[in-house]
Amino acid sequence: MTTRLLAADQSFRVIPIMGMQGIGKTTLAKLIFNNKVVAHHFPSRAWPSTTASSTIGDSRQILLDIIKKLMNCKMSVTRYAVCSNEHEEMMQKLEAFFIDNRCLIVMDDPSDFHYWNSLLKVIADTSNGSRMIWITRKMSIPPNLTSMSSTDPHPLRLRTDEESWAMFTHALRVSISSELHALKKKIVRRCGGLPLLIDKFAEELSHKDATIEEWSNAIEQPYHDQEKVWSSTLYRIYKDLSLYMRRCLFSLIIFPPDFDIPMRRLITFWVAEDMVEIEDKNEALEDVAERCLNLLIAQGMVQVANKKLNGNVKTVRLPHALRQYWLSKAQEATALGNHIYTRSELFPGNDMIRRLVDHLDKDDITFDHIHGGHNTSSTSLTRHYRDVLSFQSFDNQETLEPVQYIGNFLGRCISSNCFLLLQVLDLENVFRPKLPEALGKLTRLRYLGMRSTFLEKLPSSISKLQNLQTLDIKHTNVSTLLDSIWELQQLRHLYLSEGYRSKLKPRPSIGCLTILQTSCGLFVDEETPHLRSLRVKSISEDYEAWDLELKPLTGHLNLSCIYLFGRLRNPSIVSQFPPSLIDLTLSGSKLTEDPMQSLDKLPNLRSLKLYAKSYLGKSMHCSKGGFPQLRVLKLWNLYQLEEWKVEKGALQAL
Repeated sequence: MTTRLLAADQSFRVIPIMGMQGIGKTTLAKLIFNNKVVAHHFPSRAWPSTTASSTIGDSRQILLDIIKKLMNCKMSVTRYAVCSNEHEEMMQKLEAFFIDNRCLIVMDDPSDFHYWNSLLKVIADTSNGSRMIWITRKMSIPPNLTSMSSTDPHPLRLRTDEESWAMFTHALRVSISSELHALKKKIVRRCGGLPLLIDKFAEELSHKDATIEEWSNAIEQPYHDQEKVWSSTLYRIYKDLSLYMRRCLFSLIIFPPDFDIPMRRLITFWVAEDMVEIEDKNEALEDVAERCLNLLIAQGMVQVANKKLNGNVKTVRLPHALRQYWLSKAQEATALGNHIYTRSELFPGNDMIRRLVDHLDKDDITFDHIHGGHNTSSTSLTRHYRDVLSFQSFDNQETLEPVQYIGNFLGRCISSNCFLLLQVLDLENVFRPKLPEALGKLTRLRYLGMRSTFLEKLPSSISKLQNLQTLDIKHTNVSTLLDSIWELQQLRHLYLSEGYRSKLKPRPSIGCLTILQTSCGLFVDEETPHLRSLRVKSISEDYEAWDLELKPLTGHLNLSCIYLFGRLRNPSIVSQFPPSLIDLTLSGSKLTEDPMQSLDKLPNLRSLKLYAKSYLGKSMHCSKGGFPQLRVLKLWNLYQLEEWKVEKGALQAL
């Protein structure tokens, strides 16, 4: 924010700070406004009181306040005059002042300010670097400000768990014992990542005895401020969000409370169920879904739980308080007593299940069907599961025995002509489920998620899943991939476990997997032009880095993320990465020539990680102007590196 204010651009610019109530917009603006460097750069600054601007008289008073603070002069105004020469006189004073003075004005949520156009008219054409910080709860910029916004708005999001805990401990006025650290998770979840609630709860606990009992009781107490904040958010959900964005947001209710949802898993789910709406036919559905998620995060409706090292979103969740408030209002609005009890989503007006979810809730009617129910009649299965669109299980119980019930349940349903409309089968983290051979009948399936299941094998009928878009068998025990994988013409995302190089046969023909976007564990060539993410490991039987042979990747113009583990047989490939590359990780590459001399020319590279034995040289050199966009650089276990030279002007964004 400060950098944008102090930029060399001499045109007048508006910098919007956006976010929900209590997110910290005004606090951030105050820190910037009172910054010594900012104060020195803008000799004339004004922060008028905009809390009451509903009438013309109020707005005129705000305008007068701006003049007084900028020009340090005394001037009176007839507050309730409807027509007066005073307004014209004020605007003339401002216009003359703006010509010769660099100014900074902060407008805090001035939604009803009547003199926007007049104020903007006299300042818009100035060319001395004047700026305005515009603070608003709305997530859109008014048309008259759009052309004056220097870059994208600065939206504030809910804080992550670690950020929330740091903020809480900073605001707390008592020391925290080691036993009270056990309440960390409950405290940060209660506050939902909202700074206002974090500060207030820290203040409340500062006046209580620092004991487990006292703090636990406080955590469980209803919080009036929470209801006020989240009721406003719920209002905006129904008022401001499009129908498809509401559908995407509602789908987070399917996941267990306080469950950290991998961004990868959520976006795949949205795309497989056709939840996102696409306007540009050339735009990937995954991009639309990611933009939708980012907008929900910016609006304070979805909380980032964890971030990756490069700052990208890793996991998200629905804020706990919002979830509870939302569900309570839903129960008030609908006669749930007319339906069977289930956590799954029902089709309106009947007991047909639309999205089947297993939360191991024994009171849920679906529990016996899934976990036992061998005697469940075909009629009963058809009644509930005929038109199911998705099936997700959150059975993460630790067990030594394979989970048999999933395969049995799937088999019974398919034999009863149920699940034939299924688009999503997501069993991530369920221990060693057994998939029935009849899986091939689910011809509408788009997402098969078996990650971290230790699945033993895939049914041979998988080749019949001609609409499958995502196959995720990463962290499984599938040791040999069926040749029929090449027949999945719609496959866009393929996640395999490590060490597949010797277990895969070459492609049988040109034209297979040509629309692949994500490849984890599978070697690629020029026949996959749409590839966006490539992750490959080559490991010996002793789990050491083994030979990794890749063809040049310059032709993959959409490729943005590469992870390579293994000794590069063709080291020159480092100079043949596409300019679209954003994130690069090399490990065990055993490069002998300085990779920085090639990598620093990648115009969009933001994250570079060089791990153990990726580079065996003694010196490394970063040239002037190199790595213009790099924000994350991690060097780890480069034992032979003795010298690292960084020229002035290199790594400017780090």
